Amino acid sequence: MLNKRLIVCLDVRDKKVTKGIKFKGNVDIGDPVEMGSRYSAEGVDELVFYDITASAEGRPIDLDMVREVASEVFIPFSVGGGIRNVQDMRNVLLAGAEKVSVNSLAVRTPHIITEGAELFGRQCVVVGMDVQHVGISKEYPSGYQVVIHGGRTAVEKDAVEWALEVEKLGAGEICVNSIDADGMKTGYELTITGMIADAVTIPVIASGGGGVPQHLTDVLTKTNAEAALVASMVHYGTYTCPQIKEEMHSHGVQLRMDW
Repeated sequence: MLNKRLIVCLDVRDKKVTKGIKFKGNVDIGDPVEMGSRYSAEGVDELVFYDITASAEGRPIDLDMVREVASEVFIPFSVGGGIRNVQDMRNVLLAGAEKVSVNSLAVRTPHIITEGAELFGRQCVVVGMDVQHVGISKEYPSGYQVVIHGGRTAVEKDAVEWALEVEKLGAGEICVNSIDADGMKTGYELTITGMIADAVTIPVIASGGGGVPQHLTDVLTKTNAEAALVASMVHYGTYTCPQIKEEMHSHGVQLRMDW
């Protein structure tokens, strides 16, 4: 059995880490480089940085931030937001990131997944999926719909069908973020996370809803997800990464023992 991973997500806006609920009401809470360095020292397995306004502002991702992070952390980290083409992917990887995350771009131009995987290896390409529950129908047999543009635009794609498509296109990982659970701290959306993790053979990251360590234990033992992503529960000092890992380990979750 592969070790499960704890991943911390830092949404970045104007060079500050920001957090909201269901993609709304964001407030700034800290410096991304300092926070990333602290989480790295605490023993988190990976970091994810999303430049959440780059796409809306029509600008590339902040490469200076990526370089600063790369100089301070010594664990894998991925970067998303403002990725427009494979050259942007190349720039992010050359700046020091191990992986590039694409979300809305992948929906609009799916070939970017294949191009990125062919050029840099599929292990470098993470596809983020923001999903919302809409009920089972002919159009959405899973009952979940894909949403892009930071939760603002629903698209006519069933979540499980899209997951299977991105795997076929060459994605190395899928990060499933539930808009319904995002920032609520009431637990991950186990249903759609489990459905996607069962449908694909590549690693699935659960995102959206983590509030207490038990939520991570639940999603990593009750579904086939290989990693869980947290934000609020560590950003606000409610828990440290070692505390989360200790509790998960005590409930039988197999983790890297380096914290």
